[in-house]
Amino acid sequence: MNRREFLAVAGVAGAAGTSSLAAAAGGDDGKQQYFEFREYRLHVGSKKNQVGNFLRDVGIPAMNRIGIGPVGVFSAMYGPNSPTLYVMLVHNSLDTVVKSSSMLMADDEYRKAGAKFVDAPLSEPAYVRVESSLMLAFKDMPRLHVPEKKPRIFELRTYESHSIKAGKKKVEMFNEGGEIAIFDKTGLQPVFFGETIIGPKMPNLTYMLVFDDLADRDRKWDVFRVAPEWKKLRSDPQYKDTVSNITDIILRPAPYSQI
Repeated sequence: MNRREFLAVAGVAGAAGTSSLAAAAGGDDGKQQYFEFREYRLHVGSKKNQVGNFLRDVGIPAMNRIGIGPVGVFSAMYGPNSPTLYVMLVHNSLDTVVKSSSMLMADDEYRKAGAKFVDAPLSEPAYVRVESSLMLAFKDMPRLHVPEKKPRIFELRTYESHSIKAGKKKVEMFNEGGEIAIFDKTGLQPVFFGETIIGPKMPNLTYMLVFDDLADRDRKWDVFRVAPEWKKLRSDPQYKDTVSNITDIILRPAPYSQI
């Protein structure tokens, strides 16, 4: 990351892009993507679906047009019980992170079709609040993997650390330590791994796995837990006490989710 990119991230927490969805998905060129993860706190009752409807009909197509994508949209199957919509935006560069708001507002179709949402008055907000974090993909899995579009669930795991050094050691455990490779060998299917560079509860890392269903999840985790490679890695003293808290959420994708 050069100085200009660093200053842009330090000063802005937005989202953006410059090309089509195909370009946004990108090739396997080894360049690390940026993941913006949003949590929309929703209204209850008749207003609960406003954000989802907007994303399906207007927001996602518009973001794809400016190069953001794929865009994943999820709801909690098991996890926090407050009405929340989870949205994952994939960026190929910090440029798209910084400029999306202005680029979307320059899109006539976005402004017109989404006017009720974009121009919502104070008395009729479309959502209660939105929280966002920005992650950098791990170097050993630099790009998000879009799973097959079939019945599926996702597990989102966030590992918090008590210090910067501990957080970096946990990331190292996945990369140089070989934990990602053990995932692959034991049948766990990662969607992404990201180190949070802006957001709450830092330092932390987050990763997402995909499964057919809860039974499939349980079977694959059971294989992982008894793998000799994992037992050896978890007993390595250099990785001891690197995680102070784990948040685990099971998500289901919206029918229009691109992930």
